[in-house]
Amino acid sequence: MPLCLRSKKLRYFAIVRIKNIKIMQKIKTALLSYGMSGKVFHAPFLVLHPGFELLGSWERTKKLIHEDYPTVTSYPSLEAVLESDAELIIVNTPVGTHFEYAKKVLLAGKHALVEKAFTTTVAEAQELTDLAKAKGLKLAVFQNRRWDSDFKTIQKIITDNTLGDIVEAEFHFDRYNPILSPKIHKETANAGAGILKDLGPHLIDQALCLFGMPKSVFADIRITREHSIVDDYIDILLYYSDKRVRLKAGFFVREANPAFVLHGKKGSFLKPRGDVQEDELKLGKKPNLTSWGTEAKDKEGLLHTEINNAVIREKIPTLQGNYYDYFDGVYRSIIQNQPEPVTAQEGTNVMQIIEAAIQSNAQQKIITIG
Repeated sequence: MPLCLRSKKLRYFAIVRIKNIKIMQKIKTALLSYGMSGKVFHAPFLVLHPGFELLGSWERTKKLIHEDYPTVTSYPSLEAVLESDAELIIVNTPVGTHFEYAKKVLLAGKHALVEKAFTTTVAEAQELTDLAKAKGLKLAVFQNRRWDSDFKTIQKIITDNTLGDIVEAEFHFDRYNPILSPKIHKETANAGAGILKDLGPHLIDQALCLFGMPKSVFADIRITREHSIVDDYIDILLYYSDKRVRLKAGFFVREANPAFVLHGKKGSFLKPRGDVQEDELKLGKKPNLTSWGTEAKDKEGLLHTEINNAVIREKIPTLQGNYYDYFDGVYRSIIQNQPEPVTAQEGTNVMQIIEAAIQSNAQQKIITIG
């Protein structure tokens, strides 16, 4: 069974830690940018968690962090961050810079948290993994979607064996957005651009988290938007000995499919994407440990299966999501020397699938995973 299914954390312990705030050792933490990622996905949880102290962020042109956190530092350069008291540095910059910056962070003797996609190649990912191990540092990959409400519900369905042996799964990250991104690094031909290394890592990580590494991969990678020069459509098929898992993402899905479809030998489960965290964070809402990550009831998944010889077909409640739990895992990995919540090896595994998908699309054939 994949590690992520064996290491689920209970919110109870997070609440206990909040009550013990005075005895918690704080980890001094810095960001390498304060754009959407730093502002929305990282800073709010670093501030909420009593075990982190947000020192500041590297800011290049726009100086924005003081609007939200007036007492922190706006660092003028990467070197200034590396020379600071930061113990943990979050590499939340464009994908093409991840390897260079993460390597500098590790060489400076700092723990690193790297955004997805971890790197642009398997070789880069492996080099960072080996470097962190050699220096005795923690290296975590930011895969927050494992802590989405919908995915946590999918995990429970599988761990509870509600559907019996899974024979088929299909995960979607669909959007309707035919307009090119204003972010230049996302729409220029570079090693980190394209949907395969943007939304793809979320889907791949979720599949590997649930089912482990596949035996082989087949992929169709396309460009569908007018004037686009980077891939914006993926259809990846993962082959296991006992199941098939399809992963799809694109920008021309106005009427959404179920985001998660599971078919097992006892039944099926269909679930729309319903996690509210990203949307609420973008609105400036502050996360908490009580009501945060609660989905709307109309986003509940449909379960059709057999339990105790009785066939049931009903909507089931969605578990709460909370990205706080990811950061709590990072905290415990550093302070208590526990495994990172998403390890560098898991990030490397995702890169293996991405490279196999690229090779499969180019050669139009199934690629065996070594």
